Amino acid sequence: MQIDDTDRRVLRQLMAEPGLAMADLAERAGVTQATCWRRIERLTESGVIKAQQAVIDWRALGYGVEVSLRFSLDKTDPRAFDDFIDAAREVPEVIGIETFLGRVDLRLNVIARDMAQYQEIYRRRILTLPHIADIEALMLIATIKDSDGVPL
Repeated sequence: MQIDDTDRRVLRQLMAEPGLAMADLAERAGVTQATCWRRIERLTESGVIKAQQAVIDWRALGYGVEVSLRFSLDKTDPRAFDDFIDAAREVPEVIGIETFLGRVDLRLNVIARDMAQYQEIYRRRILTLPHIADIEALMLIATIKDSDGVPL
């Protein structure tokens, strides 16, 4: 889908403050409310805007530990990926699942309130996931940039 400068202005403002009222969004984008509404509707219908959602800061809810776990799977079973992903989805503390091409097959992002809880999650829920050949853990120290925005 082709977008023009008006679409870009609307999208930039929407990414900057997704909770803006339509009137404020239109004013900041320099268009009328009707134009803003039509543009958002068109961008949503075409799939450019996938969803508007609340972003919850899990740290504010008391989760102080995030660990990125990289997995290589035993791929002798043709269902290895599907079985692993299905089981990983059932772990409530897993906040992200990504697949890769290369040495690492998957990455899980896991949160916990503290290291004791992480250790419990790791032993009881992560190590029991199917088809694991190798695991590498990376503990998050700081997030420098975290953006889903695109350069418009």
